[in-house]
Amino acid sequence: MLSVLTVNIGAASPERARPLLDWLSRRPEEVLVLTETSAGPGTCWLLDRFRRAGLAVIKTPDADGERGSALVSRVRVARDLTAEFAAVSVPCRVAAAVLDTEPAISVVGVYVPSRDRSAGKTERKQRFIRTLIEACDKLPGGLREHLLLGGDYNVIGRTHKPLHPGFLPFEFGLLEGLRERGLVDAYEHVAPNDQAYSWIGRTGDGYRYDYLHVGPGLAGLIGACSYLHETRQLGLTDHAAMTLTLHAHATPLETGNPADAEAADGALTLF
Repeated sequence: MLSVLTVNIGAASPERARPLLDWLSRRPEEVLVLTETSAGPGTCWLLDRFRRAGLAVIKTPDADGERGSALVSRVRVARDLTAEFAAVSVPCRVAAAVLDTEPAISVVGVYVPSRDRSAGKTERKQRFIRTLIEACDKLPGGLREHLLLGGDYNVIGRTHKPLHPGFLPFEFGLLEGLRERGLVDAYEHVAPNDQAYSWIGRTGDGYRYDYLHVGPGLAGLIGACSYLHETRQLGLTDHAAMTLTLHAHATPLETGNPADAEAADGALTLF
């Protein structure tokens, strides 16, 4: 089995980085897709602890205060796909690699930009979505067939309940475009009649912003898929985590416990 977890870490501060590390270190998933990373000390310390414990970390450097994505894996990385996504409008918001699994799985973690009502931020989000889809389309057939795309998409679907106002056609189009390309929404696959939420607004309204999609070659391998709200309840972040298991064989790395690597160092030396 291969298990994957995605969670928006909200540009973790140094104060939140330590409990986040403790929580993530106790999780059984072999692959982590972390979204809303930053160039700040909290994210840097967190990723450094994973590297010190022997996990593979794929991270395109953040620039000019951007938020991004990181891929952290206890499974051997067969190929770094950073170059394949270099043409995405904000490259640091994508972290991608082919894992040493059977079948070989290309994992692409994404953090889609949010927006307000301004034309500039709307165009920025639309361009990111367009260039992300274009980059996925350019992957070789085998990688597209065995694609695992996930993260914080910052969109909802047309059938979302409630259907919150203000979302534009191109935002609905992200999920629709993935469906047209044969990608399967893993949670909808296991719970087709459930309206899940991964982020709760200040008014108490729920939004499903975080997703995991798999290519047609992986759809038959889906096991369990669920949202974990303890990340919100514990105050680690304001998003629920999402976890997925696939019936695939993985080649593990020799890794330690990232929390043990932290304990050996004592102080948060990067701060």
